[in-house]
This record gives sequence, structure tokens and C-alpha cells, in this order.
Amino acid sequence: MKWIRYYRGKNIYYGIADLQNQSVTEVNGNPFEDYEPKEVVSFADIKLLTPFEPKTFYAAGTNYEEHIRKVAELIGEQPNIPEKADIGYRANNALIAHDETIIIPKDATEKVQYEAELVVVIGKKAFQVKESDALKYVFGYTIGNDVSERSWQKLDRTLWRAKNADTFKPMGPLIETQVNLDDMITSVHLNGEKTIEFKTNEMIFGVEKYIHEITKYITLYPGDMIWMGTDGEGKNMKDGDICEITISGIGTLKNYVKKIDS
Repeated sequence: MKWIRYYRGKNIYYGIADLQNQSVTEVNGNPFEDYEPKEVVSFADIKLLTPFEPKTFYAAGTNYEEHIRKVAELIGEQPNIPEKADIGYRANNALIAHDETIIIPKDATEKVQYEAELVVVIGKKAFQVKESDALKYVFGYTIGNDVSERSWQKLDRTLWRAKNADTFKPMGPLIETQVNLDDMITSVHLNGEKTIEFKTNEMIFGVEKYIHEITKYITLYPGDMIWMGTDGEGKNMKDGDICEITISGIGTLKNYVKKIDS
């Protein structure tokens, strides 16, 4: 099932997308609670939003070995391969939807890069969850672009602007509820040229491990999300670029890039 959230007229709705027919079954309610089908509307009559508004935004900052090594080289540090599944937080203010624009602040350097990430959407209240049961608490998956300003990432201890500047977290276009993690491939195209491709599930610590570790101490709620990290070496993005992230089984997240020059 493919869930989307969108504007129609002046109102916001959830719906179940039919990509083949370019239509959506609009619902009363939302996918995390009770809902009832209402009517079928055309994609031509809607504007996509992020597929949901997360209650809490968790992030596995370093979860693919090659990416850790490449970023360490870029910022002049020794690679630090994690020995355990550490978790961080990101800010909802940075979220934008599919087809919207990433705005690079005027004082950013040229080292503004994409990070293609699988996003885990929690569907049930979860606390002290066993690894073997963890996927039972997942509602579905979407795509995230963890835009990062690498010079700020080195300078700022908390990553507050390097990772969380407005528009630095594109997400979408939909939530897919039925996937096989082991079959998924993540790829990035910058201006139509493929720059990265990797097996989505070849993480240092997988989805099950992260849910298990988080819920030892923190309750996860429906609508929470976990961004699972990225692999490979990102390229610098500049004004006028188009960045597309595809995860097989989910779809493609496309965003434009604009640099503020005054």
C-alpha cells in the first residue's frame, strides 16, 4: 500500500495512491489510526506534502562503512567505525516534500552534499522490543535526503546547522508498506547522472537493531521515524542542480537546488 499526504484545495488529506491510474483514494482519518475511504481524486488535483509529519525524528548518523571513511577523509579526520548503534536527532523544520527546493544559505561553502537514506516509519507503540520482533512495529518506509554542509559539520559540535538548516531534509514521495529490505537498491542521480548505487540493507546495524536499541530507553510512537544512514561518497550540489534518490520498491524523491546569493 502506498500512502501519501497532500493539499487538495485548502485542506490537507491522507490517501492511498494508485500510481498506474494517477489517482488517490482519499480517506477520513490517517494511516496511523482509524480511517475510512472517502473518494477517488486525480493526481492533477493535489499537491504532495511530506508523506507524514513525524512526532520525533531519529537518525542513525553513521551506518555504512564506506560512507564513514569518505566523509572522514573529506573533513580531515580519522574514520570512526561505530561499535554500537548510536542514535541522534534531526529537526522537523528541515523537512520538505518531493518536488520542492533545497535552499543553500548564502554563507554555505561549496561542500553541500546529498545523503540517500531509507526512512523507517513506526506504526505501533514500541518499548523494550526484541530484535526478532522489531519489524512488527514498522508501518512502512519512505526516502530521505540528509543534505549536509560538510564544513559546518566539522565546525559545529551539535550539527545544528550542518544537518538541520531549513529545507535540508527532503522526504517522500510516499510511504510504502510492503517491501523486502534485502531486495532493495538505493541510487542517486545528480542532473541525470548516476553518482551512487548501493544495497540498501547492507548497513552496519540494521532496522531491527536500531529499534531494539532505541526502545531499551525510549518509547517509539506511531508516526515517529528513523533515518538509517547512507553509503558511498556524495557530490557537491550547486545552484540549479536536480537531485533524485531512488530506492527500489518505494520510488524516487526529486528535489531542486537553489543557492541564496544575497
